Amino acid sequence: MINRIVLNETSYFGRGAREKLPEEIKARQFQKVLVVTDKSLLETGTVALVTDKLEKNQVNYVTYDGVKPNPTVQNVQDGLKVAKDNNVDCIVAIGGGSSIDTAKAIAVIMTNPEFSDVVSLDGTAATKNKALPLIALPTTAGTAAEVTINYVITDEVRTKKMVCVDVHDIPVVAIIDPDLMQGMPQSIAASTGMDALTHAMEGYITKAGWLIPDMFHINAMSLIYKNLERAANDKEEKAVEKIGYAQYIAGMGFSNVGLGIVHSMAHSLGAYFDTPHGVANALLLPHVLKFNGQVCPELFRNMGNAFGIDMSNTTDEEAVQKVVDAVKDLSVKLHIPQTLKEIGIPKEMLPTLAEQALNDACTPGNPREVTKEDILALYNEAYE
Repeated sequence: MINRIVLNETSYFGRGAREKLPEEIKARQFQKVLVVTDKSLLETGTVALVTDKLEKNQVNYVTYDGVKPNPTVQNVQDGLKVAKDNNVDCIVAIGGGSSIDTAKAIAVIMTNPEFSDVVSLDGTAATKNKALPLIALPTTAGTAAEVTINYVITDEVRTKKMVCVDVHDIPVVAIIDPDLMQGMPQSIAASTGMDALTHAMEGYITKAGWLIPDMFHINAMSLIYKNLERAANDKEEKAVEKIGYAQYIAGMGFSNVGLGIVHSMAHSLGAYFDTPHGVANALLLPHVLKFNGQVCPELFRNMGNAFGIDMSNTTDEEAVQKVVDAVKDLSVKLHIPQTLKEIGIPKEMLPTLAEQALNDACTPGNPREVTKEDILALYNEAYE
């Protein structure tokens, strides 16, 4: 078997790493930058932590701040207009997965205009050209969009989250600066951290898993499990830093092997109810882990060991249950909702959600084959 690893060109890590942004822009001779972000990050002053560096170094930039959580086709088209009107030659994304994903779609269309309808990017679009150079500065520790070949855009017309996979979209530079993550509200730190844990765990047990991504996933889930509670609840600086790095490490893994039905099911919830992606993943993860544990219990022993759990002298069933219980316990400590009913999902919509999840791009990677009935049963199990 031939395996492939795709990573970005350059990454910087550490508090204050954003200082490297003007240097990279000037070294690459970019003349006009589009900053892609959202209004809340502007209002909290997080964006200014970055744009102040641009202004100090006389970098010419324009801002598009219309990104919403679970970004839409319209978001991409609006940002694309700003990019074209200002003839930009570089994009700087400041934000969580929503901002970086929107920036990726804009960057791809700028050099592949035949995809300007956005919806044709769904899946593995046959783009021919590398995206407009993109530099990503994540402000949340979850999606790892700064190092992946994936992005997700909501098509509101079809009520569908489009999972776009394209080697041409990967940022040329990623800047992982924990200073940008330190101010996350507890709820966002918790949910994005659980998103990163889901990436590591789903990536580890996916059908395509192999040695190098496995190494990334095991290390990422160990760091996340041991540090997330202190990072989200206590804002402990070292823990925040470790989670920032861990979500990047998980991204290096899952970007190259895919995910599973936790993400498929979460995408349906996001498309229909705008459910925060990390909350959906955290809520569904224990249920899907137990379901998948029937086909790969030996991998659960490794995950338990990564968490620091004693997995000796356990049956397969006990090994799976220990990991499931550990994940659920962490989610509870992070004050994340535990049922679909709690977050207001109408029970009568579960069959529709299951149908869409079955056809999601992440479903084929699941280690256990699934039917619509299987997914519906999992939704029902998670309901109350």
